[in-house]
Amino acid sequence: MKFWEKIQEDLKKNIQEGLSFVKEGGEAVSQRIGMLTNEGKKKYRVFNLNMKVQDEFAKLGGEIYDLTTRKSKNPLRNRKVVSIISKINKLEAQITKLEQKKDKKPVKTAAKKTTAKKKTTRKRKCASKTRTEPRPLETKE
Repeated sequence: MKFWEKIQEDLKKNIQEGLSFVKEGGEAVSQRIGMLTNEGKKKYRVFNLNMKVQDEFAKLGGEIYDLTTRKSKNPLRNRKVVSIISKINKLEAQITKLEQKKDKKPVKTAAKKTTAKKKTTRKRKCASKTRTEPRPLETKE
């Protein structure tokens, strides 16, 4: 085998290895983007539900205020108040359901390479070694 043919074979081999590495990395990136997109959608839904809960609380406060100014005996027995409270409870249930829902983690296809790193140690001075006199005790009078 001639020198030029060997160089060509090595180049082809290296290019194929590089392309496969890039392909594996691209797959991992696309899986991560999909996972982050789903997480973002879920957070957006939770945000919208929280805004609806806030609106319902405002309606509830206004309705109770109106009932108390009219000297109602028990504002919690009013149909509008009960309806608003049930809406708030339903929204809270939806929020907890979304927050507890976990997305499936994608299977990793690319193996990570680990490299050894040198650890640097710092010498720390202990406070008790640098202090020559003991601290006086503080008393409360």
